[in-house]
Amino acid sequence: MIGKLTGTLAGRTADGAALIDVGGVGYLVRVPLLALTSVLEGAHLSLFVHTAVREDAIDLYGFPTEDELSFFKLLTTVSSVGPKTAIGILNVADVSSLRRAIAQGDASTLTKVFGIGKKSAERIVVELRDKLADHMARSGTPVGSQGADGEVIEALMALGYRAEESRKILKDIGTEGSENVRDRLAAALRMLGKR
Repeated sequence: MIGKLTGTLAGRTADGAALIDVGGVGYLVRVPLLALTSVLEGAHLSLFVHTAVREDAIDLYGFPTEDELSFFKLLTTVSSVGPKTAIGILNVADVSSLRRAIAQGDASTLTKVFGIGKKSAERIVVELRDKLADHMARSGTPVGSQGADGEVIEALMALGYRAEESRKILKDIGTEGSENVRDRLAAALRMLGKR
């Protein structure tokens, strides 16, 4: 079983998979779209990997952090949520926003995923809410914690900006506005307004 891959990004496929060159061997790894937005082809890349073995294929799912991998595995514990659906959910928003939505019982975030209707989203929220609370309690992290940047990204997405665009702006801003959500949001909007 493969647990981690470290190599260079050799290319991407249209469905979000990345080709990772590790010592001359190319591994096709399905990665959340948000994970590769700032990674250029040829760049060094390290991914934590979940290996899914099916009757007719062995699929690799990669994540930049162990936290994302852990959340992905948690998603796959829900009945009728397989690895492809879990990746689809991680394509909608970052992990902290998804955790908060689930903790608050907000199924509408999950209905943005292709193939997940209102009832399926509500079932996912119900099944994950307790598991998520237990997981967060064991790790010592409050369920709703996501920091100023997570809240700013959510606010920008509510205004119609894409998540990857919002993350890039926050990187460009750096520490301007420190940890105050209102100041960081104002700085991000100023910078977006100049474009």
